[in-house]
Amino acid sequence: MSSSSESDDRKRRLSLSSVAREARLLLWRHRGTLAIGFALMLVNRAAGFVLPTSSKFLIDDVLGEGNTELLVPLAVAVGVATLVQAATSFGLAQVVSIAGQRAIADMRRRVEAHVLRMPTAWFDRTRSGILITRVMEDANGIRNLVGTGIIQLVGGLLTAVVALGVLFWLNWQMTSAALLLLATFAGVMAYAFSRLRPIFRERYEIQSQVTGRLGEALGGVRTLKVYTAEKREDRIFTKGVFRLFRNIGSTITGTSAVTAFSTLITGGLGVLILLMGGRAILDGSMTLGDLIMYIFFVGLMAAPLVQIAGIGTQITDAFAGLDRIRELLELPTELDDDEARHPVDELEGAIAFEEVWFEYEEDTPVLRGVSFEAPAGTTTALVGPSGSGKSTLISLILAFGRPTRGRVLVDGRDLGTLRLGGYRSRIGVVLQDNFLFDGTIRENIAFSRPRAGEDEVREAARIANADEFIDRFEEGYETIVGERGVKLSGGQRQRIAIARAILADPRILVLDEATSSLDSESEALIRDGIQALRRGRTTFVIAHRLSTIVSADQILVLDEGRIVERGTHPELRWSGGLYQKLYEMQHRFEMDAFVNPGEELPGWEG
Repeated sequence: MSSSSESDDRKRRLSLSSVAREARLLLWRHRGTLAIGFALMLVNRAAGFVLPTSSKFLIDDVLGEGNTELLVPLAVAVGVATLVQAATSFGLAQVVSIAGQRAIADMRRRVEAHVLRMPTAWFDRTRSGILITRVMEDANGIRNLVGTGIIQLVGGLLTAVVALGVLFWLNWQMTSAALLLLATFAGVMAYAFSRLRPIFRERYEIQSQVTGRLGEALGGVRTLKVYTAEKREDRIFTKGVFRLFRNIGSTITGTSAVTAFSTLITGGLGVLILLMGGRAILDGSMTLGDLIMYIFFVGLMAAPLVQIAGIGTQITDAFAGLDRIRELLELPTELDDDEARHPVDELEGAIAFEEVWFEYEEDTPVLRGVSFEAPAGTTTALVGPSGSGKSTLISLILAFGRPTRGRVLVDGRDLGTLRLGGYRSRIGVVLQDNFLFDGTIRENIAFSRPRAGEDEVREAARIANADEFIDRFEEGYETIVGERGVKLSGGQRQRIAIARAILADPRILVLDEATSSLDSESEALIRDGIQALRRGRTTFVIAHRLSTIVSADQILVLDEGRIVERGTHPELRWSGGLYQKLYEMQHRFEMDAFVNPGEELPGWEG
């Protein structure tokens, strides 16, 4: 066997072992409910034996021997057994099925909590549609482990074993021959499930990909329409849907083949009973009642085996979903080592970089030996051409990544040693692409402080000059903004985001192109609000308009991942370096825009 095959086999064994361990933990977590379910199942199955057993006494004793006094007790026994079966079946569905749905809800909550704590870089390379499928769909199958599936499987096996014992007692020769047929069936079942499991797993992956692409198409529907790409997207979606169709077709073929084979086995048992059972009656080794009872118990044994074929497929499906969930839950999160880190009780907000290098891809550094200090309460502006590393530097301040080399210090302490939750709770951010949730304006402003009072929300909106347009809406602060704030203009979304940051009352403030979506009039209106927001806070500003950086305590000019200049605006204005070139370029465009209104200013974004 090749080394590649050995590696694949080893990976598969480890995967099966891990999934089995996860399944055991899941069963143990719901052991109380399962215990009740198994008790109800035992009573239900025991009651199911009454009718086939009574057939022997009805034929041999009541009809054959004329013992008519047994007729009423037999009828009562069958009636009571039927009532018990009905009651336990209802109870089983209520207890176990609801437990299965509770297990699904718990698993979804667990996966969602894990996903939201994954590093930001992980989200950058993972489609949101795939994650939604992981959270919502992968957990569905576990109802067959915690719910009725596992109960029916064990109940079916138990019924088959008991029935087999009775069959041996009635006619061991005929039963031994029947076992040969059942052993063949078991072998085919084992082989079928080993082949079906990877197909089920692939189905989840295909479905995740198709869902992810559909989510992207719906999210970017405006771009799609602008470039008349509907047909192109139709082809991509159709290709994915038919991949899913072919996969489902394969599973249907496999499961139906198993079901058809089980039917053949059942028919083979029928032929066996006709031949051997008929001869047993003729030679006197069995009575007619024995044969009728034998036929009933063959049904009790064969029916669960046919049922097990379907249940086994469902449990295979459950294991495939559980396998994918296990892989996801084993990925390390941002908070895995948080307990070992230092709490953040007080924060002044002083930030320092010490020889910081960072790279997204190996041997391709984005930041190269960056060092600077931003004392608490000061404003640091970051400027430079596109791709110079400004946004990456900001992402390190927000702890969205860790330096490849060097350290980021907060109040003299290594950011890597601080608990992320405590640190980030003291940060306010207005990003270039501000995300609003599909809710009211009030909810979006209060997102940074959900318990903020009405007056605090309105004051934050006033400082951000958002009240100017909010009050014009018929519903005011209760206006629904739509998905990603689609019902608001870019400038309105920006002001809502600024109000959200103001309400957070952060110690460290990040303004990444905070006024990029505002026209000159709107920018002038909120300039005083931003100045008030910056006061007393350590602020980092990325901006392409000079009005937001001329008052900065220091300006860092980045180029190709290095700080090439630093100083205040007056110091850098006539330095003859990159800052002066950028300043003069922008000034020239500002003059052109004044003469030719409507022209866009050149961006300095990184």
